[in-house]
Amino acid sequence: MPSRTPNLCQRCEANKAVMRRPKNLQKLCKECYFHVFETEIHLTIEKEKLFYPGEKVAIGASGGKDSTVLASILKTLNERYNYGVHLVLLSIDEGIVGYRDDSLATVKRNQQQYEMPLEIVSYKDLYNWTMDEIVSCSGVKSSCTYCGVLRRQALDRGAMKLGINHVVTGHNADDMAETVLMNLLRGDTARLESSTNITTKSTGSPIKRSKPFKYCYQKEIVLYAHYKKLDYFSTECTYAPEAFRGTARVLMKNLESVRPSCILDIIYSGEHFKLKQRKKRPGPKKPVTESQETEIRSDGSVSLRNNGNRCEKCGYLSTNKICKACILLQGLELSRAKLNIAAEAVPKVKEDELQHRLQHLSF
Repeated sequence: MPSRTPNLCQRCEANKAVMRRPKNLQKLCKECYFHVFETEIHLTIEKEKLFYPGEKVAIGASGGKDSTVLASILKTLNERYNYGVHLVLLSIDEGIVGYRDDSLATVKRNQQQYEMPLEIVSYKDLYNWTMDEIVSCSGVKSSCTYCGVLRRQALDRGAMKLGINHVVTGHNADDMAETVLMNLLRGDTARLESSTNITTKSTGSPIKRSKPFKYCYQKEIVLYAHYKKLDYFSTECTYAPEAFRGTARVLMKNLESVRPSCILDIIYSGEHFKLKQRKKRPGPKKPVTESQETEIRSDGSVSLRNNGNRCEKCGYLSTNKICKACILLQGLELSRAKLNIAAEAVPKVKEDELQHRLQHLSF
């Protein structure tokens, strides 16, 4: 009986294959997989011109698999291809007991492993609220709404404090495809048009955010972390199961089981989605104003010229009089005040009732 042909790597045809790539079902050995995966990310970086020599770049580090693999690969590629960028780890402490405190311990180990500076910015210091306090006040279902707005601003403030104008995050192809589906399900055509951009900016912010993992499958990131034996935190956020994103994720996974290429197909569809341009009404042209000067204070706050482009409450860059974060925080303060009034009213009612009963007692 003839011996079986060994399960060889389809790239080098020498080593034993240890995986079948989810993206194209190609059989690869570990070393070939590392090379192919890293090269694809390098080509994305080069094609999109994400970095320039001498640039300071902050890696949004949560301690999870995506940001840990991102830090590891950017360090490798920066040295291999001589990007000449200065990498810094930037972490946000949302204040979620039993989750973020443990993940930050992983980030601190990553700091030592990758020899990168680390900056940690906390919600408590910036907003005087932790996520646990926000959830206790507003409920679990709205937690991602609050966290999304506050986290984006916290990342910007942390980057500004470090004198950095570029933050890279570990958002992968699965995340991008989920975002496209979420915007479709919500009928949010305005966001749908820009949801697949590899580089984005918040309105009024000088900080740009890039996603080098835009075309990387989540499964392949997990495989890379596994075979590289990287140190990462794998527990899901305490409040994540209530997020609407979970609905899009389940839908996408069902599609992927039938058509493995659906993740990239959804991204490509999103890239080609364009809104019909609205006709501009005739009228006088607005005068072009001078470029605004910004001053980054030592605490990360922003000082601008007084021309209506900063939040009246916190001084942060905003196209409105009050930024989104302050609007949310105002709502929380009102909710907390109502809860305190209600809590104080309970013993008062009991005291009045007791006095009434005492007056009608007969001895």
